[in-house]
Amino acid sequence: MIPESFIQEVLARVDIVDLIERYVPLKKGGANYSACCPFHNEKSPSFTVSPTKQFYHCFGCGAHGTAVGFLMEYAGMSFRDAIRELAGQVGMTVPEETGAPTAQERAQTQSLLQVMDTAMNFYRASLKRSPQAIDYFKSRGLTGEIAARFQLGYAPDDWQPLQGAFQRYDDNALLEAGLVIQNDTGRRYDRFRDRVMFPIHDQRGNVIGFGGRVIGAGEPKYLNSPETPLFQKGSELYGLHQARQAIRESGLVVVTEGYMDVVALAQYGFPNAVAALGTATTPVHIQKLMRQAERIVFCFDGDKAGRKAAHRALDASIEQLADDHSIAFLFLPPEHDPDSYVREQGLEAWRRALDGAMPLTEFLMHTLKDDIELTTAEGRARLVHEAKGVVPRIPAPMLRLQMIRQIAQDAGLEVAEVERAFGLKPSGGNGRGKQAPPRLPRAAVLGPVQQMLRLLSTHPDLVGRLPSDALAMLGDTPEATVLQALIDAHDDGSLDSRSLAILYERWRDTPQENVIADLLQASEELAADSEAAPDILEGLLNNLRRGDVERAFDTLQRRLASGDALSADEMQQYKALLLQKQKLKSGQSD
Repeated sequence: MIPESFIQEVLARVDIVDLIERYVPLKKGGANYSACCPFHNEKSPSFTVSPTKQFYHCFGCGAHGTAVGFLMEYAGMSFRDAIRELAGQVGMTVPEETGAPTAQERAQTQSLLQVMDTAMNFYRASLKRSPQAIDYFKSRGLTGEIAARFQLGYAPDDWQPLQGAFQRYDDNALLEAGLVIQNDTGRRYDRFRDRVMFPIHDQRGNVIGFGGRVIGAGEPKYLNSPETPLFQKGSELYGLHQARQAIRESGLVVVTEGYMDVVALAQYGFPNAVAALGTATTPVHIQKLMRQAERIVFCFDGDKAGRKAAHRALDASIEQLADDHSIAFLFLPPEHDPDSYVREQGLEAWRRALDGAMPLTEFLMHTLKDDIELTTAEGRARLVHEAKGVVPRIPAPMLRLQMIRQIAQDAGLEVAEVERAFGLKPSGGNGRGKQAPPRLPRAAVLGPVQQMLRLLSTHPDLVGRLPSDALAMLGDTPEATVLQALIDAHDDGSLDSRSLAILYERWRDTPQENVIADLLQASEELAADSEAAPDILEGLLNNLRRGDVERAFDTLQRRLASGDALSADEMQQYKALLLQKQKLKSGQSD
C-alpha cells in the first residue's frame, strides 16, 4: 500500500488547475475555471475546476474528483499509476517502489542542493568579474536580463577556484555533486574551469547540475555534470523550469540540441525551448514534455549528425504517441542552428519554420521507405516488413490506423492484410465516444447536518468554534467521521483549503467519500457571508440539539402514553428535556 501520508503530501503539492489544463483548455471565471466537460459531449461548459478546493465537478454528468481521480478517469490510469504520475510531476518518488527515503538520505539531498546553490552563486559572481565571459555572452546577443533569468555564470580559469566559495574544499558533498574531480593521489581540482556556465534546474527550480561551454577553442566544447544523486541526464531537460509557463500557455515546446539555443531563443522572444543534456532524447523526456504541451517540435541541424539524432528522437517517441498530441521535426539548413537562424532571419521566420515542420508520421514514412524501390513486389514486401517492427508499437489507435492505411496504399494491399501481417486485430468499432456517466441525484432539501458540514467546509475557521457536544449530535455516521477529521486537522494546524481533497482520497470507495464529494461540490456554490457564518452555524447547532432533544423526549412521552411507568431518574430526564425544548424553541441554548 502507498502510505496515506505520502498521498496527502502529493496532493498538497499538485495544482489541479495546472494538471487539467494540460488536457483540457480552461477559462477563468471568478474564483474557478470552466470548460466543456471532457467526460461527455456538451456545447455549453458545465465542467468547473476549483483551485482553492483542488477539486473538479461537472454539473452536467456529475463527474467529480481530485487530481488523482482526473488521471484515473481521463487517462485511464490505475490509482497507483495516478499517484506515481503526480508524484513524478512534483519530484517525489513513491516510497512503496524504492523505499521511503531515510532521514540520512533526505539530509544528503538537502546538503547537495545547498552545495549546488553555493556553486551557482559563485559562478554568477565570477561572471561579473570576467570581461572575457561578459563579451562572449554579448557577442551572442544576450542581455543582462536573460543572463539573470537563466542564472548564467563563469568558472574561472584556475585549478581550484571553488575553494574560495566553500569553507571545506575537501567536503565529500562537492565530490558527490560532481563539482570537483579527485585523482588517484587524492588531489582535487574543479571539474569546470574557464567555461561559461549554464545551471540546470529541476521542475521546482533547484540547481541539480551544470553545463559548461568553452569560450574559445578547446575540447570538449560542452562539459556536463556527471550523473549524481540529484542529476540524471536521461530524465532532465535544460530550460524546462524557465519555459514551463510559456509552453503551457502556447501548447508548444521546441527541443533543441544545445543550451545556447535555448537561451538565445528566449532572448529573441521565443521562451518555449528546451534542450537535452548531452544525451539522446529518451522516452522519459517525451513523457515529461507531453505533460506540458500538445505539440512537440524537435529541431536538428540538417547534417548527418542531426539526422542521426532525429532518428533517435523518433524511436524514443513512438511508444509515447497520443491521438491528442503531435510531434514534428524541423531540419535547419546546414549553416544554421536555432541561435543563428533566429538572429539572422528573425522571430517571424522562425515561427513560420516551426509551422512547416515535418510531422512525425511523414518523417517515419520517409525513414521506412528510404532505399526501398516500391515499383517492385520485393520492395513493397520489404516496406511492410520494415514497418512491422515500428507501427504496432504506436499506442495511439487513430494515429496507428492512419499509418497502416498509408502503408497499405504504398504496398498495394488492403488495410486488413497489413493488420494481419502486423499481428494486429482488424480495426473496427462504431467510433462512438465515451458515454457520459449518469448524473448523480442531489437531495432537494438538506438536513442540518449536511448544511453544517457545508458551512464548515466553506469557513474552516468555524471548526474551532464548535461546542464539545457537536460530534455526539451526529451519532455513529459517516458525517461524524468527516467532522472528526476536520476537528483533528484544525487542532493540529493542518486544516486548509486542500484538506477536503486530501480526505476525499483517504476515503475513496467508502461512505465518507460521498459526504466529502458533496462538500467539495457545494462549498463553492453555497458560500455564506463571512460575518453571517457564525450565526448560521449557531442556528444549525440549535436545530441539531432540538432534534436530539425532541427524539429523546418523544421516546419517553410515547412510553407514558402507552401506560409505562417511568423511573424517578427517567421522570427527572423527562422534565429536563421538556425545559430544554422550551429554551431551544425560544432560541436559547445552554
